[in-house]
Amino acid sequence: MQPDFYDRFLTEPHVGVLATLRENGLPYTVPIWWLWHEDAFWLTGTYGRIWCKQLLADPRCSLCVEALGDSAGHIGIDGDAKPFELSDFDIWPISRMLVDKYVGSVPGGDPDTFFANMQTEPRLLFRIEPEDRINAVRAIDMRIYRGKRFDRDHQSNPPN
Repeated sequence: MQPDFYDRFLTEPHVGVLATLRENGLPYTVPIWWLWHEDAFWLTGTYGRIWCKQLLADPRCSLCVEALGDSAGHIGIDGDAKPFELSDFDIWPISRMLVDKYVGSVPGGDPDTFFANMQTEPRLLFRIEPEDRINAVRAIDMRIYRGKRFDRDHQSNPPN
């Protein structure tokens, strides 16, 4: 993915899919809003949500963001989700950025009312920052994607 496309993709309001781990080790997936800010992905949720409970118990997770249309692409990240809670961190500026990104992008959306409601809920933030960017982040610009190098090589040189 080219840097200019990557940067633009990260500002657009695509819904992601977060994968967390259940107590029995099976994955749990949920659609989620996300924000790319300060070289990390930020998520907001409430303490009662299953995925929040799972991340507090086991921070390992994956986030997948896929889009079609003019921004056809995919970004995936693996990492640990670090919780940020009101007792130690002001979660509201980043939460407001999330609201503006998603609610503010919808015609007729009312980000002020949405944000005011969020502030009445028992919320926290999670920050997902890959430790190893080379192996933990995957990005594909589907507008120019030609397949995996292995598959292209195989197609060019099929086995006898």
